[in-house]
This record gives sequence, C-alpha cells and structure tokens, in this order.
Amino acid sequence: MNPVDPRNADIKVMINGALQDRANAKVSVFDSVVQGGDAVWEGLRVYDGRIAALEAHIRRLRDSAHALHFEQIPSAEAVAQAVFATLDANGMRDDVHIRLTLTRGEKVTSGMNPRFNQSGPTLIVLAEWKPPVYNDTGISLVTASIRRNSPLCLDSKIHHNNLLNNILASIEANVAGADAAVMLDLDGFVAEANDTNLFMIRDEVLETPLARACLPGITRGTVMQLARENRVAVTERDISVTELYTADEVFTTGTMGELTPVLSIDGRRIGTGSRGKLTTRLQQIYAKHVWQTGTPIPGQVA
Repeated sequence: MNPVDPRNADIKVMINGALQDRANAKVSVFDSVVQGGDAVWEGLRVYDGRIAALEAHIRRLRDSAHALHFEQIPSAEAVAQAVFATLDANGMRDDVHIRLTLTRGEKVTSGMNPRFNQSGPTLIVLAEWKPPVYNDTGISLVTASIRRNSPLCLDSKIHHNNLLNNILASIEANVAGADAAVMLDLDGFVAEANDTNLFMIRDEVLETPLARACLPGITRGTVMQLARENRVAVTERDISVTELYTADEVFTTGTMGELTPVLSIDGRRIGTGSRGKLTTRLQQIYAKHVWQTGTPIPGQVA
C-alpha cells in the first residue's frame, strides 16, 4: 500500500479545538507526548458518512486516560464534536482514517512527573484519506523475539502511546521481509500481532488468544460477536505459535486493517496459502455491519 495520498497534503488538523493547516499542526516541546509518550490514542474509520464504533472508541480513550490519572478529561460529547468538526473542515466522508490522541498536556517544565502538568490535556484529531493498511487478500507474518507487555509491566488494556515494544517487533518484521510480527506473551503463548489482534480457524471453530497480554480490540470484539450471531463457534484460550502454523485459516483484526487473511507465518504456509472460506465470509459480514451500526456524521447521512 502506498501511504501517500496527495489529498492529505492540505488537510486541517484539530488541536485543542483549533484547526491548523498540516504544516503548522504542532504541539509544544513541553507536551507530555513529546516528553515521555504520555498519551492515549484511538484509530477510527469512516465508511460512507458513518464512523464505525465511535462511542466504543471514545469510551476506551477516556477509560485509558482515567487509568493513567489524567486530569480534566474532555467529555465524550466534546471529543465526538471535535471529530465531526475536523471531518467537516476537510470535506471527508469515506475511506478515511482518524488518529485520535489525548495527551496529558503541556508541562510547566521538562520532566516526567505529572505534577508538572497544570493546564489540562491536549486533544488531537488527525484525519487522513487512507485505505486499510493491509491488502485484504493476505499478508505474511514472522514471530518476533520481543515479547508483548505483561500487566506486570504495563497493562496492554491501556491504549497508550508508549509503542516502542510494538515498534521493535515491527522492525523485526521489516528486516525479515514480512508485513507484521506475531508477538508472544512472557509464557510463550500468542498475544497478538504488533498492530492487530489475531484469530485462527480450525475445524470451523474461531479461536483467539486470551486478552492477558494484548489489547482486547474493538474490532476483535465485533468479530467475535458477529461470528456467534452467525452460528460460528468462538473460543478464547492460550494458543501457541505452532497451532497457528497448522490452522486451517488465520487472520488479523484492527481498525486500520479490518480483517486481513494471513497466508504464511515464519515461512509456514497457512492452510491452502490463500484467503479461506470462513475468513471471506466474516469479512463480508463485518463490512456490512460497520456501516449499518456506525455513527452518522452530522449532515452527511439521512
């Protein structure tokens, strides 16, 4: 995928309620996201005038900020209005990805102590024309040596901006010529990919790792719900990477990539080496669901 869309050259970015041209969209060097990656974030996707799972994403953003003890967290309504205003300013209604970031805010002096934050958080709404990051016909993965964070260290259920753990795994995938990396937990079981959740299918049963060392993604939860509604058995359990090698089908889930088939892991072909029947079915069900249940952008959907 070519990530550069010429329409994005002149986008407007909202920072604390003010729209800024892309070239001037900046935060202070004293902002907590610069000082220590002290921020939380969400990825949103827009489908033909609707934002998929907007309420769930905003709730997780605010829950993550609360878990990190942010002060003056903006209301869900204020966040939603900032998103709507940014889309309106850019004339966006489809094939759009939004990076929504809430930092602890600007500090009065450099340092990591939250006591230096005295002006409230910084809300950033960055919307771009951007298709799903992965080709929906299939990707390859490798297993990373970097382990996914345990709740003993930093709970992955906080959707935070400290992403070096995942970035190091992504570097391993880049070096290996793969699209992404499988990350294991401290016990050697599969946690997730470096940027998505993982599912496997064996004997028509949909299985996914327990959400101990991974983010229980919103897309992940939606896929599990839709599978059950369509009479597909779903199981959460510890899964080893060897089980992924021998699965009938494997796919990843996430807002940026939607449902993406995995064709190989560590050089092992998965199933037939092409997109599987159940994966294809779930892709179709998911695509219909996200538009039907999405939040209408004011003035764009009747």
